[in-house]
Amino acid sequence: MRYAVNPGVREVAAPPIGETRQWLAGRRFPADKPLLDVAQAVPGYPPAAQLSAHLARCLEDPEMALYTPVPGIDALREALATAMAEQYRGAVTAHQVAITAGCNQAFCLVASTLAGPGDEVILPLPWYFNHQMWLELQGITPVGLSFDPDSGTLPDPDKARALITPRTRAITLVTPNNPTGAVYPPELVAAFFELAREHGIALILDETYKDFLPGDDPPHTLFQRPDWADTLIQLYSFSKVYCLTGYRVGSVIGAPAMLAELDKLADCVAICAPRIGQEAALYGLHHLDSWRRDKARLMAERASALQAALGLAGLRYRLLSVGAYFAYLEHPFADQPAARVARRLVDEQNLLCLPGSAFGPGQERYLRLAFANLDAQWMPELAARLLASQ
Repeated sequence: MRYAVNPGVREVAAPPIGETRQWLAGRRFPADKPLLDVAQAVPGYPPAAQLSAHLARCLEDPEMALYTPVPGIDALREALATAMAEQYRGAVTAHQVAITAGCNQAFCLVASTLAGPGDEVILPLPWYFNHQMWLELQGITPVGLSFDPDSGTLPDPDKARALITPRTRAITLVTPNNPTGAVYPPELVAAFFELAREHGIALILDETYKDFLPGDDPPHTLFQRPDWADTLIQLYSFSKVYCLTGYRVGSVIGAPAMLAELDKLADCVAICAPRIGQEAALYGLHHLDSWRRDKARLMAERASALQAALGLAGLRYRLLSVGAYFAYLEHPFADQPAARVARRLVDEQNLLCLPGSAFGPGQERYLRLAFANLDAQWMPELAARLLASQ
């Protein structure tokens, strides 16, 4: 081509999912050793049949093809505010909710509302690569918060305190975490809230996978605080809980004044989240609570099966953390980069996973498994292939 592209875009590494998919080019996998794909996090089952039937009926309505208000349809904002207030036993109103085209867009809009070129956002390592990519694309510096592999991969608020500078605009947490699967205890989330509040910065809390937590206790108590909106910005996705990854629907919950600024960005990027995705999310909130709980139990069974399988005698891959959709492993090859280990697993063992190096610096000893893609019956086979790779 004869024209130039933005060098700031060229310098940002490409997303790793596409690269690992290229490792499969031209490959065929035998029936007695099929591909075990634990690379990209996608629901391992289809949407609820009643949801699909509802959407088929919706498509007969011409309004489904029209724009919605930029912050989303009022009924969905009301329903989500009610659901969040009930789950967290706190106070959330529709005016504090904006609907986005997926949770990735939610983060992008929030980050660009809060920060500009030269500013900083703290991301615990290992980080979700799309968060790091967007920050770098905007000229915002992602500041990595190191982790202790023996801590259950939990971030340390005291270490975060030392990273805060006059340019820091936010701390971002993801819980249950992607890529590690770690579930952050309520007291840890509260400690980061207090740290952000003390320094007058935002706490961005990505809770895409909250619906796969066990039990009915609130994941944290921040929404019970009368001043939560002064510091907290929650991100959420309907993609995993209702199997709507292609419908692109997520949310931002925060101060109305911040959302008013965010709407300016949203209007320029996508105007609104797809109407059909919003209708799907609304149906899910009103009708699929039992279905959601069943799938949460299914994911817990898969996590338990993986944990049990990784206890295989002689296996030198070490499980650091597991939860929701993900597990984070330490591989046993100290002299090999993670990408080489991951590539060898797919070439020799027909096991596709992501190398830790996709999730930031200092992650060469690790691999991410998106175990939610596999039925529990496959977990012993996954462990056996890891053993065979040693």
